[in-house]
Amino acid sequence: ATMAEKKALKEKFRRDYTPTNYFVEQVNLLFQVFEDCTKVSSSLKVKRRDGAPENAPFQLDGEGLTLQSLSIDGETLPPSRYSWVEEDLLEISGPLPSSFVLQSLVTTKPEENTQLSGLYKSSSIYCTQCEAEGFRRITLMQDRPDIMATYEVRIEADKESCPVLLSNGNMTENGDLENGRHFATYNDPFPKPSYLFAMVAGDLGFIRDTFVTRSEKVVALNMYSEHNNVKKLYHAMDSLKKAMRWDEETFG
Repeated sequence: ATMAEKKALKEKFRRDYTPTNYFVEQVNLLFQVFEDCTKVSSSLKVKRRDGAPENAPFQLDGEGLTLQSLSIDGETLPPSRYSWVEEDLLEISGPLPSSFVLQSLVTTKPEENTQLSGLYKSSSIYCTQCEAEGFRRITLMQDRPDIMATYEVRIEADKESCPVLLSNGNMTENGDLENGRHFATYNDPFPKPSYLFAMVAGDLGFIRDTFVTRSEKVVALNMYSEHNNVKKLYHAMDSLKKAMRWDEETFG
């Protein structure tokens, strides 16, 4: 096995768990999808854990990324302030403020990602697989399940090849850009771990339906697939609505 494979197979034990010195509570992402690479701009709202020393370093997971820039509260960090202490672990030295915003720009090549982890291109569709530790292959992040953050995501891509842009939460804005490109913005206000993040950009077919809750709230339901599989979505939609109804009847 290669060193990477040995590292991937390394067991982790609950008894070794320790809390982080800092925790990310809000994530803002900008995906700029191009044919040869994808640029990911990240803005992380970070707080120092109560009791953590002021000079504690801040560690972030990152794998297979090309780091273009790194700044805190708008000030570019000099290379002397950070280093890769492991192949996939970036450490920013202290002291750091008790709360700050960390901005980063990385580039990645989903077209060359054959691990099917992180952001990759499958046929003509850009998609993500973040469970269990794939988010670190998208951008710098504390990629661990005890870091619960809210997400706001903007995706920009070519409108002809990627007419459908999806991510977690609710679409809050969308529109056209120059050079035949377009964008969509999603907001997910419910804190979640990074392994639940998802993003898709591509040419997909879809069906739409609605579900009416017992309180008479109308919930919009959309399901997506490759165009040749759209007919299979109707069974999935029916199953989803039955599950939602059962959930209401069972748990209120």
